[in-house]
Amino acid sequence: MMFGSWGNTDHDASIEIIHRALDAGINFIDTADVYSQGESEEIVGKALADGRRESVVLATKFHAPMGEDPNERGNSRRWIIREVENSLRRLQTDWIDLYQVHRPDVGTDIEETLSALTDLVRAGKIRYFGSSTFPAGQIVEAQWVARERHLERFKTEQPPYSMLVRGIEADVLGSCQRYGIAVIPWSPLAGGWLSGQYRTSGEIPRSRRAERLPARYDASLATNRVKLEAAEALALVAEEAGLSLIELAIAWVINHPAVTSAIIGPRTLEHLESQLPAADIKLDAAILDRIDEIVPPGVTLNPADQGYENPALAPAARRR
Repeated sequence: MMFGSWGNTDHDASIEIIHRALDAGINFIDTADVYSQGESEEIVGKALADGRRESVVLATKFHAPMGEDPNERGNSRRWIIREVENSLRRLQTDWIDLYQVHRPDVGTDIEETLSALTDLVRAGKIRYFGSSTFPAGQIVEAQWVARERHLERFKTEQPPYSMLVRGIEADVLGSCQRYGIAVIPWSPLAGGWLSGQYRTSGEIPRSRRAERLPARYDASLATNRVKLEAAEALALVAEEAGLSLIELAIAWVINHPAVTSAIIGPRTLEHLESQLPAADIKLDAAILDRIDEIVPPGVTLNPADQGYENPALAPAARRR
């Protein structure tokens, strides 16, 4: 997500980060059409154009607006069939290993979405497909519809998950385990809150992301003050364990038995190097218990970090 106008605008530097990750043993790359409006996919495509494509599990996503036209978005058959061709072109590849629905679409029946994705699998344009940031109820519904209609099913779910954002422990992770769905969480560093830069004694870092998402970053909000205090306490746990907060945060996410892999989003080579060691870290029960004391299981400190609003609760008129 950090490659292109949303983050690192230097294509060569972004490609260097990708190549370093591959050289370090990472073999899964996740992007999306909406990241920098296609620019991220173009960078990834250039990075893999030197013969590395065959050894990489390549994933991208669709759903978010890609233009002013109201039909250039969503989960309809019309848009899926059109947008997969755009992603294939930008990625410079003949197939996508994992094509993901970036968010649910209340305006499109899930059967229509699964049917279009199944056709893409049978056409050889994609190998598998998955969901991202789906509530547990919709994950289960999609599995049921796939079975009843004899369609391919979601094989993965990509939810937000970190030591500060634990809501999926209540139902999503258990549902994925029961259906054999791989879980590949995004934002294990909680959007930077667990990078070590957010401390109660210092100034909150400024960024484009913080400007776009004040509900998640405005330190004057009570929900974010709670996050800041928790990040401070977790930093002390990491220090006492001889780890950086970054290492603790990523290791904690991949420690859960339902999690297949954590998705990291480095903007610089230094960011990547600081995150790579987490793959080899094992956390003992004592550390896990201390983390649970700071942020209890199943708790998301700021609801804005969940990645979606429950349509049953907003707007208020739907409750009447």
